[in-house]
Amino acid sequence: MNAAILQPVMVLVLWSMVMWLWMYATRIPAMQKAKIPLDPNRSPAELTSQLPPQVRWKADNYNHLMEQPTIFYATALALAVLGEGSGLNATLAWAYVGLRVVHSLVQATVNVIMLRWAVFSAASLVLAALAVRAALAAF
Repeated sequence: MNAAILQPVMVLVLWSMVMWLWMYATRIPAMQKAKIPLDPNRSPAELTSQLPPQVRWKADNYNHLMEQPTIFYATALALAVLGEGSGLNATLAWAYVGLRVVHSLVQATVNVIMLRWAVFSAASLVLAALAVRAALAAF
């Protein structure tokens, strides 16, 4: 098994943990400052609506890291198992991870929607290319 592609996989996993920490490092103080009660009868949307946008952006991004990257993880692991986890495939994996980190930083700091969309679209195209390459290797 070629493990080169597992390096960007682990970097994205660790980046997700960084975003998780950043989310709570901003959310908990903001909730305390706003004196938001931890009421289990209130919906998450109701609680979140009381937080400043700059705090919500981190949580939104953390949630985004739990969505599309699942396709990346499956694709990268398939390529590793198929022995196709090096060369261009590893380069595409690194490009995807780099773009996702940039996407996180944009969303968590300035949240310029068109910039965020452009970075997300670029990452999606890289992931599509990686998925096609994995499908070709599998079949």
